[in-house]
Amino acid sequence: MNSFELNKIAGAVLGGALAVVAINEIANIAVSPTMPETPSYVIDTGAAEAPAGGAAEEKDAGPSLAVLMAAADPAEGEKIFKKCAACHTVEEGGANKIGPNLYKVLGNNKGAHADFSYSSALVEMGGTWGYEELNAFLTKPKDYIKGTKMSFAGLKKDGDRADLIAYLRTLGSSDIPLPTE
Repeated sequence: MNSFELNKIAGAVLGGALAVVAINEIANIAVSPTMPETPSYVIDTGAAEAPAGGAAEEKDAGPSLAVLMAAADPAEGEKIFKKCAACHTVEEGGANKIGPNLYKVLGNNKGAHADFSYSSALVEMGGTWGYEELNAFLTKPKDYIKGTKMSFAGLKKDGDRADLIAYLRTLGSSDIPLPTE
């Protein structure tokens, strides 16, 4: 292959690229898209406005935590806790494992168990572990506390979470009243 053939190939590639750029510019001049101030028609996405008072949210949310806790079974919660036992202990004065000891966790300050290195996200969150907080955390820990060290995916079933919280309540926190409507 001689240099003349290479020049023809290079010229064809450059000519093609120039043609694409020229056609693109001509198309932009011929059709200049502008957005109207208001849409000419509305696309129905199926999302309806929630009525005043948030009634639609309550309907989708399922039973309240007060109802779930009233029906919760601590014995079932103890069985569910077996998933947690790989990382947590529950004996009074028990040692920390990968996670902190959970004896008397209900009503206790978040990130306050002695001799355990909590994530900074949990410590910065502050507050106490109440029924609502434990329920939200156990649903999906990484959503409740962004940056938590806890790798557990969470409990999807409302009843399982309520049973587990009822079990944790029996561990030195039974004097904390159940949530009400």
